[in-house]
Amino acid sequence: MSVKPNGLARAAVRFKPASFAGTFVALMMSALIVAACGVLLETGIRASVPAERYANATVVAAADQSARVVADTVDGPEETAYPLPDTARVDAGLAAKAAAVPGAATAVPDFTFPVHGGGSASGGFTGHGWGSHAFTGTALSEGAAPHKGEVVLGADAARTAKAGVGDTVTLETADGRADFRVAGLAEAGAGDTTGEGAGGGTAWFADAEASVLAGHPGQADAIAVMAKKGTDTDALAAAVEKALTGSGAQTLTGDDRGEVEDHGLAYAKETLFAVGGSFGGIATLVAVFTAAGTVALSVGQRTREFALLRAVGATPRQIRRAVAAEALLVAPLAGLLGCLPGIGLAHWWFGQMQDRGAVPEAVELHVSGFPLLAAVGVGLLTALGAGWAAGRRPARIKPGQALAEASVERLRPGAVRTVLGLAAVGGGSVLAGVAASAAGSDAANASLGVVMLFMLAVALLGPILARLCAGLFGLLLRGGGASASLAAANSRTNARRLASAITPIVLAMAFASTLVFMHTSESHVASEQLRDGITADHVVTAPAGLPADAADRAARAPGVDAAVSLLDTQVLVPVRGGGETSLQGTATQGVADSGAQLAKVQDLDVREGSLDRVGPGRIAIDRTLATATDVGLGDKLSLYLPDGTKAAPEVVAVYGRGLGLPAVTMDRAALDGHVTSPFADTLLVSGGEAGPLRALGEVTDASGYALAQNVDREFGAWANYMMAAVLGGFAAVAAVNTLVMTVLDRRRELHTLRLVGSTRRQVLRMLGWESLLVSAAGVALGTAIAMITLTPMMRGLTGEFPHVPPLLYAAFAATAGALGLASVTLPARTALRDRGA
Repeated sequence: MSVKPNGLARAAVRFKPASFAGTFVALMMSALIVAACGVLLETGIRASVPAERYANATVVAAADQSARVVADTVDGPEETAYPLPDTARVDAGLAAKAAAVPGAATAVPDFTFPVHGGGSASGGFTGHGWGSHAFTGTALSEGAAPHKGEVVLGADAARTAKAGVGDTVTLETADGRADFRVAGLAEAGAGDTTGEGAGGGTAWFADAEASVLAGHPGQADAIAVMAKKGTDTDALAAAVEKALTGSGAQTLTGDDRGEVEDHGLAYAKETLFAVGGSFGGIATLVAVFTAAGTVALSVGQRTREFALLRAVGATPRQIRRAVAAEALLVAPLAGLLGCLPGIGLAHWWFGQMQDRGAVPEAVELHVSGFPLLAAVGVGLLTALGAGWAAGRRPARIKPGQALAEASVERLRPGAVRTVLGLAAVGGGSVLAGVAASAAGSDAANASLGVVMLFMLAVALLGPILARLCAGLFGLLLRGGGASASLAAANSRTNARRLASAITPIVLAMAFASTLVFMHTSESHVASEQLRDGITADHVVTAPAGLPADAADRAARAPGVDAAVSLLDTQVLVPVRGGGETSLQGTATQGVADSGAQLAKVQDLDVREGSLDRVGPGRIAIDRTLATATDVGLGDKLSLYLPDGTKAAPEVVAVYGRGLGLPAVTMDRAALDGHVTSPFADTLLVSGGEAGPLRALGEVTDASGYALAQNVDREFGAWANYMMAAVLGGFAAVAAVNTLVMTVLDRRRELHTLRLVGSTRRQVLRMLGWESLLVSAAGVALGTAIAMITLTPMMRGLTGEFPHVPPLLYAAFAATAGALGLASVTLPARTALRDRGA
C-alpha cells in the first residue's frame, strides 16, 4: 500500500489543523525524549579522556581495570566487564621486558600513592617514583635525584614541610613512618600537575623503594614506554604486547591511555549507559506508548468523518491511505523539531552530571545523526502503527454501521484488547508475587516489569476502568448538583474519551511516584540505620586520610573508652538476578580492631554469629546481601577485592544495618596491598572530649556525620528525581495535550448545552467536575500501580515498606489536579467564546 500523501490527507491537515496539533505535540515530545537519551547513550559508548599524565608515553602497559563475568545467554556465552573500585596493578619487573623491545627508548614503572607529612592528616602529599620524570616533564631545580631513604619535594610540598635540600623530613606511607633526607627540589611537569589528589604537593622517591612505600611491593600502577625517534606507535605497541604475553598486562595507546589514569571514566560510562540505555529504553517505551495513544485519539475523534467518507463511496483502502499519509505529513516534521530541544536537554543533563562529578570534565558530549535519525524514525513508525490500528475498524465496517458508531460509543470493548489487558494484569500480578519473594536486584528487576505490565493493562482496559471509575465517582458527585451529575453521566457515556484522558495521568503518577518514593524509602531506611548504628560520641575524618596511629592517639586521650579506625572501600560481589550473574559494588569497611571494640562505637544490629570472629579470612555481611547471594552463616562468600583480586572469606556474622552502614565488614589487614590509600577514612571515638581529637582531623558528632553521609548520596537522589521529572513531565505534557484535544473536540457538544439553556458557568462547572474525576481516577490508579510496584521492591531491598512523605505525595496529587483543571477550563473558555455562547 502506498503511503504517499494524498489530497484527502493534505486537506485534512490544512483545513483542520487543530485536530493534528495534539498529535504533533505528542510526536515532538517523543522525539525529544528519544533524541536526548540516544545522545547520552552514544556518548557513553564513545566516551574517552585524553591522556594527561601519560601524554608523553607512547605506549602504556597496565592491568585490566575491570572484573569480568561470563554469563550464558540465549545467544551463547556473553562477557560483561565491571569497573574495579581501585587500581589493579602489574609486575614492576615488566618494565625491563618492555624496554628491551625494538623501538623502545626506555620503559618506566609508574607509582602513585598517598603520603602523610608528620603526625597529622593536614600535610598530605602525592608520592611517585622518580623515574616517572622521564615522561611527566618534571625537572630538578636544586639538588640531585633521590636514592633509597631520600626524597625530592615539589615546591608546594617543600613549603608545607618547611624543608630544603639536606634537611630531614618525617613522612608516613603504607610502609609506616620514617625519616627521609631531602635530596633535591623539583618543578613538577605537566604530567605531575594533572589529576593529583587533594594533597599539599608532590614527593618523588627512588624507584627501588617506591613500590614498598606504596604498599604494593614489586607492583606498579602501569609501565610507561617511550619510543625512539621515528618508531611507529602501532608497531611498538604490538612489540610490547608480544613481549608481555602471559603477564595479564594490556598495551594501550592514544586516548585509551587516559582510562588508566582516570578511573572515573569507567563509572561515567556506566552512568551514561544507565541513563541513555536502561532509563532511555523505559523512556522510549513510555514516549511511544503515549504518542501512540494520542495518535489513536486523534484518529478516533474523526470517526464520524471517516464514516461519512465511507458513506459517499470511499473504499477501506482509501481510508487507510489517508491515515497513513497524515502520519507522513505530521510525524517527520514533529520529529525534526523535537530533536532540537532533545539535543539541548542532553547537553544540560550531561553538564549536570559533570558538575556533580559523575562524569569527568574531559569527557565530551557526542552528537551525531544516529540518535536523531532514530528519534524521527521511532516517531514515524509510532504514528503509522497507531494510525493503522485506530483506523482499521472505521475502514473495515459498513458505512451505515460506521455512522451509527460515530454517533454513539460502543459499550463493548474488543475481545482481543480485553484478553490482552487481562493477560497484562495477570502477568503483573505474577511478577508482583515474584518480587515479593525475591530480594535485591531480583526484586528491583521484577518490579520494573510490574509497573510496565500494569501500565499496559491500563491502556488496554482503559474504557472498562474509566467506566468503573465514572460509576464510583459518580456516586460521590450526586451531591454536587446538576453540573456534577451531568459530568458523571458524560463520563459514563464516553468511557473511551475518559480513558484517553486518564491514561497519561496514570502514567505520570505511576512513574514519578515509583522513582521518587523509591529514593525516599531507601534514604529513610538508610538514615535510620546510620543514626541508630553510630553509637560513638565523636567521629573524626580527614580528606587525605587519617594518620596510621590515629586510633592509638585517640585512645590515650582523657576519658576515651574506645577508638576504632575504619577504612572505607568497596568490593565486588557476584549476585544472581534475572537468571544471570552480575557483580554488585558493595560498600565495605576494614576494621583495625576487634569486634568487641567495634561494638562500643558502632551497632550493626547483629542477627546471627558474632563480630568477635571477624579476622583473617572471616567477614560479616548485611542480611540483604546474604539473601541476594544465597549465603548464610559459615558459608564462603566469593568476592573481588578492590583491586580485582579474588577471595572467598567465611561469613561469621550477619547483621541488619547494611544499608545505612557498609554491607561488608572485614579485617583491615585483609585489604593491605589491595587499596591505593592505606590510611583510614573514619575514626569512631566513644567517650572523652572533642578538643584533643582535632589534631587528627575534622571532628563531629554522630548526627553531624550522619548528615554528611546523607549529603554524599546527593547524586543518587538527583538522578532519581531527574528521571522522575523527565518521565513525569513528559507524561504531564501528554495529559495536558490529551485533555485539550478532548475539550476542543467537544465544541459542538458545549454549544448544544448552551442552546438548551445551560449557562456558561454551568458548562464550565460541569467540565471542572469532569477534570476532577479524571485527575482523581488517574491519581488513584497511578498510586495503586506505584504501591504495587514499590512494596515488593522495598521489601526486597530494605526489608521495610515504602516511605511516602505526605507533603510530597500531596504535591503530586495537587499538581495532577491543577493541570487537569487548567487543561480543561482554559480551552473550554476559548471554545465557548469562539461560539459566541
